[in-house]
Amino acid sequence: MALTPLVYWAQRHEEIYLRVELTDAQNIDVHVDENVLHFSAQGHGAKGQNEYKFSLEFLLPVKPQVSYKSTQRQVNITVHKIQRGWWEKLTVQERKPVFLAPDFDRWLDESDAEMEIREKEEKRNRLKASRQKEEGFVSLKTVFLIVYNLVQFLGFSWIFVNMTVRLFIIGRDSLYDTFHTISDMMFFCQILASVEVLNAAFGVVKTGVIPTLIQVVGRNFILFIIFGSLEEMHHKPVVFFVFYLWSAIEIFRYPFYMLGCFNTEWKTLTWLRYTVWMPLYPLGVLAEAVAVIQSIPIFDESKLFSIPLTKVIGTSVSFSYFLYIYLVLMFLGKSPHELSLT
Repeated sequence: MALTPLVYWAQRHEEIYLRVELTDAQNIDVHVDENVLHFSAQGHGAKGQNEYKFSLEFLLPVKPQVSYKSTQRQVNITVHKIQRGWWEKLTVQERKPVFLAPDFDRWLDESDAEMEIREKEEKRNRLKASRQKEEGFVSLKTVFLIVYNLVQFLGFSWIFVNMTVRLFIIGRDSLYDTFHTISDMMFFCQILASVEVLNAAFGVVKTGVIPTLIQVVGRNFILFIIFGSLEEMHHKPVVFFVFYLWSAIEIFRYPFYMLGCFNTEWKTLTWLRYTVWMPLYPLGVLAEAVAVIQSIPIFDESKLFSIPLTKVIGTSVSFSYFLYIYLVLMFLGKSPHELSLT
């Protein structure tokens, strides 16, 4: 003989909640037929392990679709009212069924339920407004990053293609006038790269500020101080190799970042971005070191950037001492680009 389980109920303006006290329920059958909810299941209830059943004829019409979720300790049932409103009681019977009781864990009176609805609506409105604001920021940020990476890609592509074509057409002579033909575009790209520090500082991209700063300052040190300030360096072949290696790295890095703005990955580009970098990076560091070494005697002779300490030590401190320290740090693995490889 089927037994009746303990059933607890609560309501909102649009739903009825039923909690059936039945442990490890199996073979659950819940359905609504002619406004009557029918429940049956095997489980451990107040009378031990048995088959439990009950029926409830609702006070007002409900939708035939019913949902339930069974947990280890109970079965939770949700029934939707056809017409939104607050019921004085659950069933049409004058007397409440003996197995039915209020679910005080979920019980609210009508005014509290109305307040709950308002709070949920306000929360949804806040989330919606926040999401719209965030989406607007994300869209603006995405457009900015796409344009930035595209401009850098075009700039470094121009450098790479221009140097490659000149090398094939002019030959070795192109190694000696790289600075005069390429430097303006390289100055533009490297000055623009300073934006990457601001991007990291303001959270536009998820990367460290210090590594990005070291990378940008390191390259600009080579470009503006070693090459730009010494006319004697303008005609040296090392300029060609530094510029060529920098541009070869960036023509893969910037389109990789640009595709990331679309949450898209091109596996071939990803492979090139992380594989081509492996030989190019140490070659780039070596070329930068050669440039620094070649500039040292020029700085010693010209006294450019030397620190006058005549009153203290009777002479001036040559800028080349700083360059020696720079070289030591570079070969110890502390190159300006070392911390920004990803």
